[in-house]
Amino acid sequence: MPLQFAAAWISTWLARHQQRTIAYLRVENQVLREKLGGRVRLTDAERRRLAKLGHELGRKALREVSSIASPDTILRWYRELVAKKYDGSRRRGPGRPRKPAEIVRLLVKMAEENPRWGYTRLRGALKNVGYELGRNSIKRILKEQGIEPAPVRGKRVSWATFIKAHLGAIVGADFFTVEVVSMVGLIRYHVFFLIDIATRKVEIGGISCGPDGSWMNQIARNLLDADDGFLLGKRYLLLDRDPLYTKEFRSAIERGGVGVVRLPPRSPNLNAYAERFVLSIKRECLDRIVPLGERHLQLAVSEFVAHYHRERNHQGLENRLIEVSQPANTNGRIVRRERLGGLLNYYDRAAA
Repeated sequence: MPLQFAAAWISTWLARHQQRTIAYLRVENQVLREKLGGRVRLTDAERRRLAKLGHELGRKALREVSSIASPDTILRWYRELVAKKYDGSRRRGPGRPRKPAEIVRLLVKMAEENPRWGYTRLRGALKNVGYELGRNSIKRILKEQGIEPAPVRGKRVSWATFIKAHLGAIVGADFFTVEVVSMVGLIRYHVFFLIDIATRKVEIGGISCGPDGSWMNQIARNLLDADDGFLLGKRYLLLDRDPLYTKEFRSAIERGGVGVVRLPPRSPNLNAYAERFVLSIKRECLDRIVPLGERHLQLAVSEFVAHYHRERNHQGLENRLIEVSQPANTNGRIVRRERLGGLLNYYDRAAA
């Protein structure tokens, strides 16, 4: 019994002594902080030491003794210390590597050129050329590129796809105007032409200063001539909304077995091949001369069309000529062929 009493008295004395020590240290810390002024900045090592000891004391005891930081801050330091111990991000690699740009470009090209192909079909097409790609990867890449799934893409046919699918059967038609000098002043002439989309061959349908419905009907008969009509064997004729394409003109074309496709208003890009020809003939020829009468205009246009077919290389045809009259001569002397007084030039080899 005396031993138990002595042990209890010693424990009480130690607890009181510990409390006095803690109270002294708290006051000392407060005085030091006031002397130092402002916030005490700790190193990472000091935070780790405080975090370990603070976790052992617990939140209640920390409230009584902590003066440098709040109990929540010290416990947060401890949680970060534990999380850092088990953080394996530094040992991890960069993750799954992204697909090479070459595969992505090929996949996008296949999806755009084949709007009805789904992810599985595209995966098979890539496998045929030696690329192994997962279905989900294909789905993710197409989504990143803004390409919709096949059920949505398959319902839409772009104008470019329609043109390519019917290249050999489509002819574009258009007008352009030229101001011609005459005895009574400037007269505006209308030049009607057609262009074969596949071959880029051009046919001048007519030139007139006063085109009307009867003039257009005669042109329709010429284009559908059984011997040399420009529309023989064609399926579609692209027309804009020009009022000169009268109902009678369109009906005559359709009776000849050629469908008329009327383009939406203000959409020159849908007849881009014809628009490009207008740009070429004006920039390379008509904008560089002063047409002196109708005959002079007809001569300039016919000379440019001949140059356009036989002497002018076309980027859209892999930089080739539309018409090649004879095999290239590699031995003769190089000479310049000219039209319209040198306005249009072509270089060739003279006959050996």
